[in-house]
Amino acid sequence: MTDEAFAQAARTYGNTLYRVAYHALGSPHDAEDVMQTALLRLYEYKKDFESEEHMKRWLLRVAVNESRKVLRAFWRRTCVPLEEWRDTAAPEDPARAEALEAVMALEPKYRLAIYLYYYEGLSVAETAAAMRANPSTVQTWLLRARERLRRSLTEEKEESVYVRPEAVP
Repeated sequence: MTDEAFAQAARTYGNTLYRVAYHALGSPHDAEDVMQTALLRLYEYKKDFESEEHMKRWLLRVAVNESRKVLRAFWRRTCVPLEEWRDTAAPEDPARAEALEAVMALEPKYRLAIYLYYYEGLSVAETAAAMRANPSTVQTWLLRARERLRRSLTEEKEESVYVRPEAVP
């Protein structure tokens, strides 16, 4: 791969790799590390890709694998996460902010499946390939994640419209 081709691939897929890693890990610093590792692997990769789509799938696969390595790391299991994502600027739309918070509260496998499927627009088969899982497993994860999101978002709405009994005439 030439330096020009690498630079173009880094510009094209860098943000996508970062977002995939961020949704898997929940930490901007870890996501940057995973993105850089994936791009370094691309730079060192000696074979040619069949197509641009093949390169994208390969990069997503590397990002997911690297994210899993970070999640399995000893220091990650023994430290309390700081949840830095809560400090980032909230989207303008309150409903989007509420949905983002609900998605980020999901377990990593559900969060990543939701992100790849809905935000990156991958099919179930492509999401399964990126996560190295069976398509039926990914469908189950998506089903469970949607149910958990539905439950958490409706609970929040029910709490916000609760009327005190003494306030009712």
